[in-house]
Amino acid sequence: MLARDARYVVVVAQPGDTLDTLAERWLGSAARRDAVAAFNRIDAVRPGQAVAIPVADDNVVGVRPGVAQAVTILCYHRFGPRANTLTVTPAAFEAQMDWLARNGYAVIPFSKLDAFLEGREPLPPKSVVITIDDGYRATHEVAFPILKKHGFPATLFLYTDFVGAPDALTWAQMREMIASGVFEVQPHSKTHSNLAVRQADENDARYRERVRREVEAPAEAIRRELGVRTQVYAFPYGDVNEVVAAELRSRGIDMGVTVTPGGNAFYAPPLMLRRTMVFGGDDLDGFRAKLVSTVAFGKP
Repeated sequence: MLARDARYVVVVAQPGDTLDTLAERWLGSAARRDAVAAFNRIDAVRPGQAVAIPVADDNVVGVRPGVAQAVTILCYHRFGPRANTLTVTPAAFEAQMDWLARNGYAVIPFSKLDAFLEGREPLPPKSVVITIDDGYRATHEVAFPILKKHGFPATLFLYTDFVGAPDALTWAQMREMIASGVFEVQPHSKTHSNLAVRQADENDARYRERVRREVEAPAEAIRRELGVRTQVYAFPYGDVNEVVAAELRSRGIDMGVTVTPGGNAFYAPPLMLRRTMVFGGDDLDGFRAKLVSTVAFGKP
């Protein structure tokens, strides 16, 4: 170590040092390698090179002139041998995950996104969240082993009335997925009804009771069967209104996801986070185009 104060450490790289090892040693995580690389404007380190480590991050939310760091939340539904609108083939999903790994993307869990939005913790510049909706059995058969191979975390958004259907995940499979450290499970409603649209026979009281049930029942089922607390809620069809948002707030749920595409900067409304759907017809170029790492101020 050449020098140190409250904000920076300057070190001389030793044989075997990499951006990953320096970030692990001085910043607590190899995932922070991009902070070291960006500050020193380097792609790698060599023995004998002086490297400055910014140990106190004054720009946690990634603001630069005219732009802010953004996180893309990807949304998948089904996996199967024949691609269609909501079905992605195993080969396509494997290629997409491999592309993220080869191109320096950091796949993060929702808990890290929460800390970023609150300005508590920085994220790597190219951060992505992976989510899978509904609870199809192919999530276990196809997505789970591919994600586990890459060490990528993901969130399953489950609508709980689906459990028990022939094509659905079982609670035992979800417990296995959670125990692996790859998956977390969060609610996507009870019945998958549109919570922002009042049904024909609903007065105000009946509508609010349905919203309450669609929030409470899946949260309780997931807690009971999986021991998981609800932190984020996926709105069926991506639709939300103030009645739904108020119900979530009353239960201490501080994040919700839509299906409005785009990136999420630090100022994104936590209960209306943007989420970008991945379709079966997307080729690799189309997938790459969905990844948003920065947004211009005043734009989505």
